[in-house]
Amino acid sequence: MKPMQTQKNAAMKVNPASLNQAVADRFPALEEQEVIVEYVSPTAREVNVAGTFNNWLPAPLTKIKDGEWVVRLMLRAGEYEYRLVVDGHWMEDPEAEQRAANPHGSFNSVLRVPLSVRTSIL
Repeated sequence: MKPMQTQKNAAMKVNPASLNQAVADRFPALEEQEVIVEYVSPTAREVNVAGTFNNWLPAPLTKIKDGEWVVRLMLRAGEYEYRLVVDGHWMEDPEAEQRAANPHGSFNSVLRVPLSVRTSIL
């Protein structure tokens, strides 16, 4: 019994250097990355984005020029569903590469945030 106990205790030792290491370095999926959501509509007066990353509360995009709308989000690696809200009308993102059915009989756009290049080799 004693050798097993010693082996268990050895596995539970904490490296003191890791205590000073940033959480994002130890757990790269927790590191936030900048993600840009863009939408183009010369006629839109207001564009928002709502999704699983913000509890489905519409957040505004900024009109930058000639009907181009943009917002920068800080998101952790993962998969998020979202919809655009254009002049009060909820819609899919026409540029989204993937979509998922929602309980309202329509589809949500899907945004995939990969691990950052720095951490993808871990």
